[in-house]
Amino acid sequence: MDDETFLRQFEDLSLPFDQWVHRSHVRVAYLYLRRFSLEEAIGRMRAGIQAYNAKNDVPEGVTQGYHETATQAWMRLIHGAMAAHGPEKDSDAFCDTHPHLTKKTLLRLFYSRERISTREAKEGFVEPDLAPIDVDSSVNRGDAHGGG
Repeated sequence: MDDETFLRQFEDLSLPFDQWVHRSHVRVAYLYLRRFSLEEAIGRMRAGIQAYNAKNDVPEGVTQGYHETATQAWMRLIHGAMAAHGPEKDSDAFCDTHPHLTKKTLLRLFYSRERISTREAKEGFVEPDLAPIDVDSSVNRGDAHGGG
């Protein structure tokens, strides 16, 4: 599915729920970051995920539903990759060029399970406790954490 159709379906809440996988999160983040500042892209991502979850009856709890720290951390990692390498022709090409960003486990390099699993981290952004996330991070230049 092309980027415009994909983003429209996410925003109008018609994207089939079985297609809302981690790669889809990365694609939406990339598309917002292509169009908006980091702060505005985070706000749009937050609002979009919350609306999409509500539409699809995703329950909110400590281990499910919207997670602010995870959302902001992913947005910062994707922003860092874009800052280091520039944009790609589309969101699928971006995901293919940066396969480390399509692995949900990547946040384990930055956050301990104890820190990311707190209510504080779910409801508001908390800084990582294992390694910093810098929007111009070397993880995206391939010289740390196996990135590249």
